[in-house]
Amino acid sequence: MKKDVIRRKAIEPKPSTDHETDARDSGVQSVDRALSIIETLAEDDEGYRLSDLAIRTGLSTSTVHRLLGTLENRRFVQFDRTESKWHVGARCFTVGATFARRRNFSAQAVPYLRKLRDLTRETANLAVVDDEFIIVLTRMESREIMRSLTKVGGRVAMVASGVGKAVLATYSNEDVSAIIRHHGMPRLTEKSIVRPGELFRELEKIRRQGYAIDDEEACMGLRCIAAVVYNDCAEPLAAISVSGMTSRLTDERLPMLGQTVREVAAELTVALGGVMPEAAKTA
Repeated sequence: MKKDVIRRKAIEPKPSTDHETDARDSGVQSVDRALSIIETLAEDDEGYRLSDLAIRTGLSTSTVHRLLGTLENRRFVQFDRTESKWHVGARCFTVGATFARRRNFSAQAVPYLRKLRDLTRETANLAVVDDEFIIVLTRMESREIMRSLTKVGGRVAMVASGVGKAVLATYSNEDVSAIIRHHGMPRLTEKSIVRPGELFRELEKIRRQGYAIDDEEACMGLRCIAAVVYNDCAEPLAAISVSGMTSRLTDERLPMLGQTVREVAAELTVALGGVMPEAAKTA
């Protein structure tokens, strides 16, 4: 005997109510605020007190405290009870390390950074472009006294760094102009380049000599010499640089240092299977 089959009527999805929409918007806002807190904590290794963190983020103390509790439970932040300060937590490192692993050339670059450090006796850096900013992936510290403006993982405007200008020199003037429109030209020191015309003249010079110089444009007392590392399409993959105090990176040393950085960048390009632009033209 054939059994009757009960067919259930399809349930149509209910339209979102204003309350549900508000809940989603509130959730997105909380995520945005939590990320803002993490980014602010990452700016200073000394950490922040709750009240200072609220001021820096523009959020109420109660909101910051609530979000910090959630982030602490997930180990994205940690609280130092001896100083009553909040710091970036271990989970941030775990997540951030994934970015470095994606740039799998970092490990391969280490011997070349070490070589560059030993040849120049200055700190050697490896950096990449991310969302029109420069991010330092790794570095080999100099054995000399050194102040680093940008720590590993730190971001800096392309127009205000040696590695940034080295990469910008491979771009068209139209692309450089677009970056200037998006991010401006911040005056970080009295020697910062803040006029587009001056920057374009500087980029022409970089194209001719094959390396870029940050001459106290990001921090007074510090210089940086950088060159581009290319991929297999002869496009910029990364940039390496040496940085040090102006008392050591003197005007007399700059040409020699520039040539050294350029040569090591070319060696790293080949090691990574990349192609120098000149080789690509003659191939």
